[in-house]
Amino acid sequence: MIPKINAIVLSIAMTIVSFNFSFSQETDERSEKSINRRYAFFDYRGSNAVDLAAGSAIIDGDYPESEFDVYFRIGYKHHITSHLNINFTYNKYNVVIKDIYNEGFMSFDLNLEFLFSPYTKFSPYLYAGSGYNASNDFELTATKAQGGLGFEFIFREGIGVKLFGEYNYMLTDELDGFIEGETDDLLFRMGLGLNIYFGGQKKKEALRRKMKTVINSNLIIPYN
Repeated sequence: MIPKINAIVLSIAMTIVSFNFSFSQETDERSEKSINRRYAFFDYRGSNAVDLAAGSAIIDGDYPESEFDVYFRIGYKHHITSHLNINFTYNKYNVVIKDIYNEGFMSFDLNLEFLFSPYTKFSPYLYAGSGYNASNDFELTATKAQGGLGFEFIFREGIGVKLFGEYNYMLTDELDGFIEGETDDLLFRMGLGLNIYFGGQKKKEALRRKMKTVINSNLIIPYN
């Protein structure tokens, strides 16, 4: 009877040890994968970025013959995680209605941006936020909401080229200088630009050390 009980206890103990070993191995693999992916992020990008872009803007307002005109922006991004960053941009553009209206505007926008694939050179992204819009002389001002999507390609370490389109919902019907109807004005902006990344070298070096530790801990020592 006793040998039978001992066999059962031994079997249970071996099962527990085997489960703990498998769980520990799986945890180590996940940790190694996470470290490698985070390292890849800093290999291509950084903790911060300068955002530069130029393109065109066009209003969808009360006049039918609106035209595209020059648009540019400059901004700053800070990555909270590899996937998510918060960014602030200053935007300059003109609202042009053929033969009727041509007015310069600017906006100050705050966005949250999500990168779908931050561990690779190419990544789609989307963003959304709110902003403050004003004419050049601050005579016309309004708040707004905006959202956009785009694609970024890292063509060399720390520098990404991007193409994007943006939708702006103005909480005013005065952007084109004419109030008509019940809907507020809309603005569309699109552009080509650069993200110039910097920062994160200390984090990258810390991840490098972790990678070495993981590799060393997984070495198999052969027996003679």
